[in-house]
Amino acid sequence: MNEEAQARLILLNSIEPGSLFWSGEVKKNGAKKVLDGIYAGFYDDGEDEILKIKDRLKSINVEGAISEISENEGQFIYPEHELWPEQINDLGNPPFGLIVKGELEYLKCLNQSISIVGTRNPTNYGTRIASDFAAGLADRDWAVVSGGALGIDSAAHLGAIAAEGLTIGILGGGISKPYPLSNSRLFNEIESKGLLISEVMPFERARPERFLTRNRLIAALARCTIVVEAAFRSGSLRTARDAAELLRIKPTTLNEMIKRYEIGPRRKKGGDGSEERGDRSSTRTRQSTPAT
Repeated sequence: MNEEAQARLILLNSIEPGSLFWSGEVKKNGAKKVLDGIYAGFYDDGEDEILKIKDRLKSINVEGAISEISENEGQFIYPEHELWPEQINDLGNPPFGLIVKGELEYLKCLNQSISIVGTRNPTNYGTRIASDFAAGLADRDWAVVSGGALGIDSAAHLGAIAAEGLTIGILGGGISKPYPLSNSRLFNEIESKGLLISEVMPFERARPERFLTRNRLIAALARCTIVVEAAFRSGSLRTARDAAELLRIKPTTLNEMIKRYEIGPRRKKGGDGSEERGDRSSTRTRQSTPAT
């Protein structure tokens, strides 16, 4: 691992993911120069953020970080790595690196992948559709990406697994602290049949704000995003907006499946509890790409 990769690992260890400022600095100057600048006080402004970063840096060393990742069966990849998913560089705030658990070769399958996301409290109908979509995509050799949450995410992962396809879980916490704990068995299945991916260290716990920053990875890694069911204000629709901003291409396979089912997501009013019903034949699955 060269100095630039080591600097990225240290930054991943010390800076909260998703920062437009720090990602921009690394894009412009490189991780090594940014890290040297932090140590030298170039970014000192008296604000709490830089003070917290410098405090965390005191307890970080590359060898310890590499050992922690390795001991938890993970691998650290970064933009110069041969298997780095190039599409993630389209983000305005790409991660410093990724920690991956599973067979690294599966990262190549992200070039033909679709993310399926939605509410944690779906209807039976939404659960069935998410599972059927995932199984149908897996049958057509598309990898299914989701976030490992209860509800629609779980249904998507399980649908792909049932079809003996590849599924990839993008975590809000570390690879050794996947959330929710009640999905531990599912996470084990995903790891054995696909990948778990995180942008924080293995024992970092999931926090509410990390799910929103995690969602941009779901949008960026996949070629298209399907939202099956979601509340008006939800992380799932945030994922769809992130994907739309990235102008992801609408695949023919998805068009075929939507035509087959003639359904779409039903929006939820005032949270995940109540459902807004409408004529199913007039609704369409919310896609990440603008209408053409």
